[in-house]
Amino acid sequence: MRVGSHPHRAGERVHVTDAPTRVATRRNRSRADRRLDRVTDTLPPRAVDLPASWTPGEVEAGIYQRWVDAGYFTADVTSDKPAYCIVIPPPNVTGSLHIGHAFEHTLIDILIRRRRMQGYETLWLPGMDHASIAVHALVERALEAEGTSRRKMGREAFLERSWAWKEEHGGAILSQMRRLGESVDWTRERFTMDPGLNRAVVTIFKRLYDDGLIYRAERMVNWSPEMRSVLSDIEVEHRDVEGELVSIRYGDGDDSVVVATTRVETMLGDTGIAVHPDDERYQHLIGREVELPLVGRMLKVVADPHVDPEFGTGALKITPAHDPNDFEIGRRHGLPMPTIMDESGRIANSGTEFDGLDRYEARVKVREALARQGRIVAEKRPYVHSVGHSQRSKEPIEPRLSLQWFVKAGPLAQAAGDAVRDGRVAVHPKEMEPRWFGWVDNMHDWCISRQLWWGHRIPVWYGPNGETLCVGPDDTPPAGWTQDEDVLDTWFSSALWPFSTLGWPEKTPDLERFYPNSVLVTGYDILFFWVARMMMFGLYANADRGPAEAIPFHTIALHGMVRDQHGKKMSKSAGNTVDPLDWMDRFGTDALRFALARAANPGTDAPIGEDNVAAARNFGTKLWNATRFALANGASPALPLPARPTDADAWILGRLHEVREQTDALLEDYQFAKAVEGLYRFTWDEFCSWYLELAKPQLADPGVADGTRAVLGHVLDALLRLLQPVMPFLTEALWQGLTGGESVVIAPWPTEVGRPVDPAAAMRVAGLQKLITEIRRFRTEQRVPDSRRVAARLVGLDGAGFGVGLA
Repeated sequence: MRVGSHPHRAGERVHVTDAPTRVATRRNRSRADRRLDRVTDTLPPRAVDLPASWTPGEVEAGIYQRWVDAGYFTADVTSDKPAYCIVIPPPNVTGSLHIGHAFEHTLIDILIRRRRMQGYETLWLPGMDHASIAVHALVERALEAEGTSRRKMGREAFLERSWAWKEEHGGAILSQMRRLGESVDWTRERFTMDPGLNRAVVTIFKRLYDDGLIYRAERMVNWSPEMRSVLSDIEVEHRDVEGELVSIRYGDGDDSVVVATTRVETMLGDTGIAVHPDDERYQHLIGREVELPLVGRMLKVVADPHVDPEFGTGALKITPAHDPNDFEIGRRHGLPMPTIMDESGRIANSGTEFDGLDRYEARVKVREALARQGRIVAEKRPYVHSVGHSQRSKEPIEPRLSLQWFVKAGPLAQAAGDAVRDGRVAVHPKEMEPRWFGWVDNMHDWCISRQLWWGHRIPVWYGPNGETLCVGPDDTPPAGWTQDEDVLDTWFSSALWPFSTLGWPEKTPDLERFYPNSVLVTGYDILFFWVARMMMFGLYANADRGPAEAIPFHTIALHGMVRDQHGKKMSKSAGNTVDPLDWMDRFGTDALRFALARAANPGTDAPIGEDNVAAARNFGTKLWNATRFALANGASPALPLPARPTDADAWILGRLHEVREQTDALLEDYQFAKAVEGLYRFTWDEFCSWYLELAKPQLADPGVADGTRAVLGHVLDALLRLLQPVMPFLTEALWQGLTGGESVVIAPWPTEVGRPVDPAAAMRVAGLQKLITEIRRFRTEQRVPDSRRVAARLVGLDGAGFGVGLA
């Protein structure tokens, strides 16, 4: 191995350091353009001089706009390239970019950018969800401040106001997606209430209705008294609260029974008492009736195996219209189901003095009335128990029997399960499959109606004599008929997203080219709420394409939730939330993307903190300065690789060959963290820390300098292309500076790079590394300053694993 102790560098003297980059986010635009021009315009044949430091805040916006203007992200439906399509999980129109969005979008962008470089016709389709409940909450809050309400102003005026809000305030996240560098096709941006998507919603509703897969019935739902609407399960958060557990005696003497409840007011709607069929304490009561206090209604005592005889007294009061478990028991035993609470959460139709009281007022008044009658046996306060709360309004939800529209889930869910069982759709990681089957194999019918106005109105009309008609998108309802007041659950239109965004139900070129989608990247937390429903509707709506082409996507790639650096869930109450825009301002977009990808292991949560982003920023600085050093010393990928490389050159080319293969294998398996970690270690530990130091004396040796310049250029060219999907802005500036090429975005993905490993050269370099490490350790232990030269004799090298030929 040729090594030297006094390197003389050619050209500018550049030190590879870890100094932080300067991030400037609010600069004069003309200055930003001038700096961007230095990096990306008027390039000489090989390279440009790079600025001393990378200032992402000054150049990122300009670089991104040039990518968009060049059409790099626009899919060509007429090309003969293989198609690769991902539709974005649509963020709410009310939303801003949070850390979860940044995480998920970074992973999708890595996949899309890599496939684009690999020669695929890529489509990453952006868009937003209309977010019924969120928009309602915002608009109604504004109306309340004006002294009015949606009910006072009427449906049409409220919808006009909602559209105006959407145009003025909605979609902030789209500009923030640009900030993150997302390579989406902006020419195909969609919104779930666009006319075309509304047509898709009405079309599939009518098909499902005509096939008997949509029906209307009274069922138990999550009810929001504040919104006066049904909520989906995902919009309900369960948390422990301090309440009360009150034991009440029903009946008298031998016919009496004690029941316990946390919601005393619901006893006004009791229609039965359930006990376990094997509970000896109540055998004499089964089939008999017990009087309900305050109301006077007679309650039948039924035997049901659902009852836990070990809990409380072993007797369960049954309120079928206000408790999901009671509803099922009531159905099994044919019990009446009176609703004793109205849409606003007030007692109604109970036939008692408590009608008109709010549910919480009634809780106190009913308990006091029972106490006056001597019916209270015991009271426990505080009693900690789990209560569902509205995610939006934070109020406790009310389980309530209500007339709603439902999708019959059974046959659709069966098809969704079969698509994974027979291998048409892969769940990644495979360990998540049991969770998938747990959902789809036990799916209940889906409540799809919401008592709101902003959204897709249910296309069912009612005639003057009670007739019902489902009206398709090209049909006209009979004169004088009235449309159903409810709108569809937001998840209904979102379930059509993989194909409605491509033009379905029309057979558009986009639909033919990009459906099925290639992969869905999403969090495991919405596997049921969104992914399963996309599978159900995709298979149903596209059945005419055949089993293999009906699926909405080939792969479901699941990721976990972003946590704080200690692994704790982020929440405002815990004070550990982070703003990705702040991190981008301070450290640059590439640093945020790199840190997020480095934390992304399939299906597991991703802890991240500011230190991770700072480390990623330092990595970018390291790469920037390494490239400047290479350029200052005449490195170029245009130079031919040496026929007889030095050991150092052969070693780094062999490592590049291995790292490229490893990176490809890991990204194909959605192992983002391992792929990025491998690139980090190769860049920092091997290329910068070892090869650049070994290259310095070689660059001073005329016999090998040109070969080393070629190797430097070759390795950096490949490395920048490998890193482009993760760090697109930094690699764009460096790659253009190194190669003079148009853009690394459209450069070919590295395939045959480096050279196969030279075992002998690798062994000698390993020996040299070991030797240098030992010398450094010795100097540290002996406290010998780096500036002091010490005479030394090295012995026993051949027998100590230091390689050969190093004398």
